[in-house]
Amino acid sequence: MTGRPGDPAPVKAAVLGSPIAHSLSPVLHRAGYVAAGLDGWSYTAIECGEAGLPALVAACGADGAGWAGLSLTMPLKRAILPLLDHVDPVAADVGGANTVVFAGGRRRGYNTDVAGMVDALAAAGVRAPRSAVILGAGTTACSALAALRQTGLRAATVAVRDESRAAGLLSAAERLGVRVRLWPLESAAAVTAGQDLLISAVPAGAADYYAEHCRPEDIPGVVFDVVYAPWPTALARAAKSARATVIGGFELLLRQAGGQFELMTGYRPAPLAAMRGTGQAELDRRAAQAASPS
Repeated sequence: MTGRPGDPAPVKAAVLGSPIAHSLSPVLHRAGYVAAGLDGWSYTAIECGEAGLPALVAACGADGAGWAGLSLTMPLKRAILPLLDHVDPVAADVGGANTVVFAGGRRRGYNTDVAGMVDALAAAGVRAPRSAVILGAGTTACSALAALRQTGLRAATVAVRDESRAAGLLSAAERLGVRVRLWPLESAAAVTAGQDLLISAVPAGAADYYAEHCRPEDIPGVVFDVVYAPWPTALARAAKSARATVIGGFELLLRQAGGQFELMTGYRPAPLAAMRGTGQAELDRRAAQAASPS
């Protein structure tokens, strides 16, 4: 904001989550604003857990005046739903929203992870897999189920650490019309051999056991790991050694951020090339910083 007469009013957006300091979202969205010439737009990272979410959303005002929207990461994607006036059908089916847009005096929730996954798969040449395994049972795994449904799959194996915590995923599968077979995560190698696609929807490190104990022939031809840092993950390295096609989490982060950018700016096309270049440069900088002697 420059303060000169005629300058546009400032518009705010933010990503919420806990922990959130590591988030690359501010870098991506700010790069988009610069490339699109959106002067006066800002995007910040705000530390927020489930307990603080209602108050923070309320502080944005009933109509979100001055706010374009909010991005949501763990653990808030499910917790935001009761606070919304409208939930997009995709977010409702998944059981989680990663985007809030303030428009027309209403809080509208969307899920751009699903489209981001579909786009990332398509960019790698994966449009109609015949079979798939998902690692994890959280909201990202539910988004993966929805993405698979959009590619035409109606069944998937899901490897989980604790079946008692898979209720949300099973409910999402029922809403999506996707048949799910649960399998222990520690034995995932037994069900990934011969599969077209593996989507790892677990946090960094959670897929390491699988990566370290599976044989090259157990790894599907395409591996999509939603982790973007640190990269490459143990799973990505194992998949590359097995000559599988590897899709990294940065592709998902970039494409879901592009979807958020469009929703928050009134469907202005997202400048993905600028967002990609700036985001990758920041990841490279962080990796170099982490590798340098302290």
